[in-house]
Amino acid sequence: MMLNVALVALVALVLLGAYRLWVPWGRRGLGAGAGAGEESPAASLPRMKKPDFSLEQLRQYDGSHPRILRAVNGKVFDVTKGSKFYGPAGPYGIFAGRDASRGLATFCLDKDALKDEYDDLSDLNAVQMESVREWEMQFKEKYDYVGRLLKPGEEPSEYTDEEDTKDHNKQD
Repeated sequence: MMLNVALVALVALVLLGAYRLWVPWGRRGLGAGAGAGEESPAASLPRMKKPDFSLEQLRQYDGSHPRILRAVNGKVFDVTKGSKFYGPAGPYGIFAGRDASRGLATFCLDKDALKDEYDDLSDLNAVQMESVREWEMQFKEKYDYVGRLLKPGEEPSEYTDEEDTKDHNKQD
């Protein structure tokens, strides 16, 4: 008898926990909850044509305008749809419009992880470089790749519409 009561209580707790996890995720998928009926800034923006960026050009996309970009391992990603994380008020907002490679490699979210000049990452050890590559892969899976981060003196590539479309389709 006691075992049955304990089993029923355990099942009830598991179901309650599952319900509490499902409700926020289910509402997100249905568009209910906070912000329902509002379109996110990312949803209303067209896809960027593929340019390459200097550090100065990248800094323009710091979240003070609708689009937020960040670079990881020499690649620039449009992270606008993750503005809660990458926007000015987000926990990773410090990297908006910047090269986030060093900060991600060293797990440092301070201004110390930012450089005002191009960072070739040559002083990072093998473990840190592997971390940068893992972050790059995660960004490739989740966000649109929009171009390269240019090294000093490097000329931007000119992408045809076909190359631009092909790269965007690879990301989908």
